[in-house]
Amino acid sequence: MDLSSCKLDIDELINEFAEGESTAFRDMKRVWLSKRFSYIYEARPPSNSSYFMQALYAHAIGYIICPTSLSRRLGGLYCLYCLYETQPFKPPFKIYISLGELKKLKDLVVEAKEKDIKVVSVLVKRMLDMNIFLFGFVDINEGSVAERVNELTDLQNAHIQVAYKKLLANTRIEHFIHMDLGMELDLDVLKKMSTEYTNAKSLAIKEGGEVVDVQNIKHISEDKNTIGDIMEHIAEDWNVQKQVFYRQTGLNQHYSEVQQQQLEQQQEAADEDYDKELEYLLSEA
Repeated sequence: MDLSSCKLDIDELINEFAEGESTAFRDMKRVWLSKRFSYIYEARPPSNSSYFMQALYAHAIGYIICPTSLSRRLGGLYCLYCLYETQPFKPPFKIYISLGELKKLKDLVVEAKEKDIKVVSVLVKRMLDMNIFLFGFVDINEGSVAERVNELTDLQNAHIQVAYKKLLANTRIEHFIHMDLGMELDLDVLKKMSTEYTNAKSLAIKEGGEVVDVQNIKHISEDKNTIGDIMEHIAEDWNVQKQVFYRQTGLNQHYSEVQQQQLEQQQEAADEDYDKELEYLLSEA
């Protein structure tokens, strides 16, 4: 994915901001609006939006950590904040920042305070309060944007697994996720009862037809779909949807591992009981 034009746009934005050694956030807003910079998102790809946003963020962060003028470093910070606030994605993509980059950001805040640029500490505090950062270990000079996205993906997967464990802890949700609907409904018995009911209904209408006019209800006995057939179809569809859910979440593998652990624990408990019983019998002998 070639984002060189977007990076050049960011370069031009920060260069124009820093031309007069500006340090005020309002000057960045003025330049941003004058260049209609939010149109940068028109160049976003139809897919891989996370890569696109992290690439923009990384380029702005590059100015923050670069040993250059205070004005250009502040331009990088202001640009980073504006990129986050104006992005078209809902929910918004958070800003990946490494611990090394975070230290550079802290140094920038300290330097701005010393020069009485109060807006910087206020802005960074707001960013932290909004929880817009994702902290990691891959520095901008040590890894590509692809590595950042991979780390974010791993982090999200880890969060999903933690959420899964918390969600299913001490609840019946896991039972419903993994249950066999056919067994839950006792489908074989249901089909047998349904068949018997259908036969009884047909016989009743046939016999009733000998004494009364059953023309208006005759169609009832001709219905080919029994309740057993319908429930069997529902159970089959349930199993198909369950397999799709497993493939999308990987939860079946986790469940199998849990089952295996439970079986091993049961086996260990049984072995322990057997050892105790054997020990008791030997002592009695």
